[in-house]
Amino acid sequence: MTTFDDREHAFEAKYAHDAEMQFKAEARRNKLLGLWAAGLMGKSGAEADAYAKEVVKADFEEAGHEDVVRKVAGDLGDKSSPEDIRAKMAELLAEAKAQLLSES
Repeated sequence: MTTFDDREHAFEAKYAHDAEMQFKAEARRNKLLGLWAAGLMGKSGAEADAYAKEVVKADFEEAGHEDVVRKVAGDLGDKSSPEDIRAKMAELLAEAKAQLLSES
């Protein structure tokens, strides 16, 4: 195998790893967002966990994260705006990435 082939395989492995980590971080962010929203709705314990799972599932409806924003904004009503939800998502993505790195 040539050096070029080795580099190509290493690049492909890194790309696959990065894509997997991004997927995991976004799923973790959505779970954290669901728990945050559940708290605003007065849910706790198993009920909050179930709602967080609903939020994670909502992300599979379409590409991007607007499906999650729509779900949470619809569920929260006047308790939070879509802009606030997007800001919270950005904050929680950083937290989710930090959590995943600390687990590795």
